[in-house]
Amino acid sequence: MGFWSRLRRTWQTVRDNSPEAAAVEQPGAAQVATSRRALDQTALRDTEHDPHPVPRPVRAAAAWSWRLLVIGAAIAVLLNLLGRFAILVFPVVIALFVATLLRPATVRLTGWGMPRGVAATIVFVSGFLILALALTALVTTLAAGLQDISQNLADAVQKIRGWLQAGPLKLSDRDFGQLWESLQRSLAQNRDKIASGALSTATVVGEVGAGFLLTLFATFFFIYDGEKIWAWIVRLFPRRVERDVDEAGRLAWQALTAIVRGTVIVAAVDAIAITILLLILKVPLAVPLGILIFFGAFIPIIGSVLAGTVAVLVALVVKGVVTALIVLAGLVVVMQLEGHVLQPLIMGKLVKLHPLAIVLAVSAGTLVAGIGGALVAVPIVAALNVSIQYFARLSERAEPREAVVESEAAEIPHADGRREASRPEIS
Repeated sequence: MGFWSRLRRTWQTVRDNSPEAAAVEQPGAAQVATSRRALDQTALRDTEHDPHPVPRPVRAAAAWSWRLLVIGAAIAVLLNLLGRFAILVFPVVIALFVATLLRPATVRLTGWGMPRGVAATIVFVSGFLILALALTALVTTLAAGLQDISQNLADAVQKIRGWLQAGPLKLSDRDFGQLWESLQRSLAQNRDKIASGALSTATVVGEVGAGFLLTLFATFFFIYDGEKIWAWIVRLFPRRVERDVDEAGRLAWQALTAIVRGTVIVAAVDAIAITILLLILKVPLAVPLGILIFFGAFIPIIGSVLAGTVAVLVALVVKGVVTALIVLAGLVVVMQLEGHVLQPLIMGKLVKLHPLAIVLAVSAGTLVAGIGGALVAVPIVAALNVSIQYFARLSERAEPREAVVESEAAEIPHADGRREASRPEIS
């Protein structure tokens, strides 16, 4: 046998014993079994050389965990900074809220041909005068009604004392004397704390005064130069995202404007309705209580409940249980009207938030910065909600194109002409 004959026979033997030839010759189940063995061997080799021996779900959970930890740490640092610089942050935020009410008037006056500086000055001074007149009326009415409420309070205390003596507790005059002596001893023991509290109150008054001046200053420039200030902020971002940041910011401004204006209108309706009810029932301090309800409405849900509780207690002390129940029923009706009619009609879907989100936002704002945090929490959350939704929609529009490009680039050609998409790794 010649050399070429032996070489041809050897090649025939190798070809007949190859896996491809065996797969072709083996029918049905035998061919499937061979394919499975080949896949198992491939998987075993991939496992031996896998640079990530940790299971894929564990790796995905770990990746999400450290990202969430970083986000939580960033939020904690931001809240800490806001708490430390609250004396600067809150006046600016309040000025921003006030500017949502005053800026439209400035824009309208400017559109009529009035210089921008003159228009901003007229609107700013007018708003300040309206606020000053409202505060003056509040103080005057409160001072006039304090004598009546004090006399009624004294009568109510006597009634409560009589009930404690004649009721199930059967307290005697000696028991009341002991209570009074213990109260005096408590005041004497805590004299230093009371003095330090008075000093801290004076400090708070000074901070409030400084914050009020800063609020006035910031409000004027927001209504005078708001567009330039926002353009400067947008230019701080990379050029490729300036347009998206500008659009998200304008949507947030629209949401903030809607919620502030809507809150003012809803608060005014609540205050007027409750004031009329208190005047009809001849409850003292009807106007101050109405103003309290007006400002309480700026803290959604919780503020209205607290202000309404004060009105019910005053009616209970002065007029009795029946009048207090009538006031309570009126408050319930007004709050239902506010939640189901006024807020959806005035604020619309732009600032629609779930009641649980509102309560959590108010609670978080209170924990971080007290009453001031409760005041600004919901408007800020509403503005952030609109901005986040805009970027989420932007990401959803970009994902289909990226998915198509990645799928086309990731397809693996086979020898028989088929194409199979590769599986992306999760890291």
